[in-house]
Amino acid sequence: MPREPLRERKLPGGIPLRALIPNAVTVLALCFGLTGVRFGIAGEWEKAVGAIIVAAVLDGVDGRIARLLKGDSRFGAELDSLSDVTAFGVAPALIVYLWSLQYLPGIGWVIALSHAVTCALRLARFNAQIDSADQPHKRAGYLTGVPAPVAAGLTLSPLFLTFWLEPALLDDMRVRYTLVSVMVLSTAFLMASSLPTYGWGAVRLRRSQRLPALAGIGLFAGALFSAPWMTLTLVSVAYAVSVPFAVRSYARLKRREAAAGLAAPS
Repeated sequence: MPREPLRERKLPGGIPLRALIPNAVTVLALCFGLTGVRFGIAGEWEKAVGAIIVAAVLDGVDGRIARLLKGDSRFGAELDSLSDVTAFGVAPALIVYLWSLQYLPGIGWVIALSHAVTCALRLARFNAQIDSADQPHKRAGYLTGVPAPVAAGLTLSPLFLTFWLEPALLDDMRVRYTLVSVMVLSTAFLMASSLPTYGWGAVRLRRSQRLPALAGIGLFAGALFSAPWMTLTLVSVAYAVSVPFAVRSYARLKRREAAAGLAAPS
């Protein structure tokens, strides 16, 4: 009796493991952001800020892991946005409120809300434009407004300064909540604005600058581990200073493009 040919077994459909790994990293970032709130409620400020920093590091690598493993998806993009709103919008707002803004009569909570709300609006704008071809900032390598992890760092920069220098001036609660209010409102404006800011694509290095750049990265890593609060304070100041330079650089780029377009033969 002849044997029937073996039929090819079909593997059951499902999600490949490589697609879950970046999503797991995103969920970890979300959990660290919420853990920062937990430490803030307990008054453990350095741990609270440290948890947000870890969330920012994880947020910075999840997209790269997804592209490396070819596991990027629309689900991952939406999850990343929800994680960002929580870890870099809600969590920093609650931390600075508990640290200082709760002592500002009347409008302290409103100022804290401004950070969370503008973070959500920024990410909603990003998601709405994710498939749009008309993104002149992105096409030139710039970002539109300040990204959420950087905005969280700017909002928390008064805590960086306190951990680093322990200035007696910030023991005065009126000085503390005034400084925090200025930082939160300025950061909220930058997040919601349409100002061009530097992204990785806007940075161009000459070949001769490769070794100095690598040496600088190594020194930065060493400074971050040996004097984290000083390093983060200086990085926050440097980024804030870079914003007007980014606006001027983008305007110069657009003028060159316009001049090249006018000079091109019809």
